[in-house]
Amino acid sequence: MNFTNHSAEIGNIQTALIDAQYEMEGVHKGANNPFFKSKYADLVSVLGVIRPIWAKHGLGFMQFPSGDGNSAGVLTRVMHKSGEWIEYEYSLPLAKKDPQAAGSAITYARRYALMSIAGLPAIDDDAETAMLRVQPKINADQIAVLSELLPSAMMSEDDFSKKVRIKNLADLDADRFDGAVKYLSELATSVAETGAEQ
Repeated sequence: MNFTNHSAEIGNIQTALIDAQYEMEGVHKGANNPFFKSKYADLVSVLGVIRPIWAKHGLGFMQFPSGDGNSAGVLTRVMHKSGEWIEYEYSLPLAKKDPQAAGSAITYARRYALMSIAGLPAIDDDAETAMLRVQPKINADQIAVLSELLPSAMMSEDDFSKKVRIKNLADLDADRFDGAVKYLSELATSVAETGAEQ
């Protein structure tokens, strides 16, 4: 069974997840799958990317194994230091009803659930990584859009650049532009609402 549940309020955890997601890059596929002769991002790699950034934004998680004999998986609860939380159960049907099959399903479910919640893509260490190095940058019109949004979001170009780990606005990859606009727009809305309440 798959379902989503959450605390009564989720404003803080939502903001924290948005901020954390914007800082995260892909997790590298470092583990080998000899059966399919391919690589995949194992649980250790996924945790190595998620944990430090989530901790920075007051986020943590717990995962509880679940199953009914025909399926196995995990219940993942993401928690924020404010006390807010969201949870999601992800399970897989068991091809074999034995401990090894259940263990494999649980490990896969742990990894898949965390990557899904974090919005974390898997990146090949060779071809895809090389492609990311030559990503086109945003153009002058897009730089102007971000420059106009920054004051409303109460951020300087330097602060924004440090947050997203770039040298300056012109260094932002084109495929990150939409995310940057969304982030600054939401931040500007939050600033405006805070000002209106005072």
